[in-house]
Amino acid sequence: MSATASQAGVIPVIFAAAIMALPPTVASFFPKSQSFVNQHFQYGSIQYLSIEFVLIIVFTYFYTAVQFNPVDQADNLRKYGGYIPGIRPGPPTAQYLDRVLSRLTLPGSCYLGLIAVMPGLFIYYFNFSQATSRALGGTSVIIVVGVALDTMRQMESQMMMRSYEGFLK
Repeated sequence: MSATASQAGVIPVIFAAAIMALPPTVASFFPKSQSFVNQHFQYGSIQYLSIEFVLIIVFTYFYTAVQFNPVDQADNLRKYGGYIPGIRPGPPTAQYLDRVLSRLTLPGSCYLGLIAVMPGLFIYYFNFSQATSRALGGTSVIIVVGVALDTMRQMESQMMMRSYEGFLK
């Protein structure tokens, strides 16, 4: 998983799913438009999956921009004496971080979009049952992998603390 996909997590997928649930909900209040919405917003259709994929990309960029501020990160690096080799502290570091973040966000957002759209493709085109496809794909996979990685990091830090003797004996 790319760093940006981890940074955004499952939030863009949740936002996109909420937006995609809006047209059928609104159409339920207007019975005359319900057939149009049911035809074009059927889960698994190409239109639905394409719009959901694009929304996930948009929300990944949005959420990453809200969560990660390159200027603040560059200032924090400078304050605490850190630096990126070959990059001057201050605005050049912020520009470098922004450029790296922009390059990582596209593959990360495409990854999130593909993982979220795959169950719909399996249901619609390969006749998988909805329960099986939803359980083995989409947000559940992202959550399980995230929890597994977090558990591994916690276990490693606990093992490091137990083997660390410190300066005083």
